[in-house]
Amino acid sequence: MLRCTIRNATIRDSIALQDVYAHMHPNDPEVSEHAFRNALALAIDDPLQHIIVGELDGPIVAVCTLYILSNLTRGCRPFGLIENVVTHRDHRRLGYGRQILAEATERAANAGCYKLMLMTGSKRDEVLAFYEAAGFKQNKTGFQIRF
Repeated sequence: MLRCTIRNATIRDSIALQDVYAHMHPNDPEVSEHAFRNALALAIDDPLQHIIVGELDGPIVAVCTLYILSNLTRGCRPFGLIENVVTHRDHRRLGYGRQILAEATERAANAGCYKLMLMTGSKRDEVLAFYEAAGFKQNKTGFQIRF
């Protein structure tokens, strides 16, 4: 398995991130580069939001977002939430997604989180196996309201 370079996203990653995210939900409405760049700038400025990218000799091949959320239980320890995990279609099944999830897990632990969670809407066996291989257990029932 090749190691990718893991780092925080920067504003210079705007176009590359739009490309990678397009591999997650190809039917999402298009967002202008300007609007995406503004949203990215807000995310980067948020100290409790980590946009973690994996790059391979320049191009971004995988990304996930880690949110550290304050909490009033569990001794007021925060919890982590992972969202928008995606690997570029040309680089899947090579371990890059697992590497960025490992980084997110380490960051959540270092932040004192009592748990780290994620949700997937996928029912595909290979996606569920990917998350289990990364250390996540499917042991709760999730509910949501979509707007």
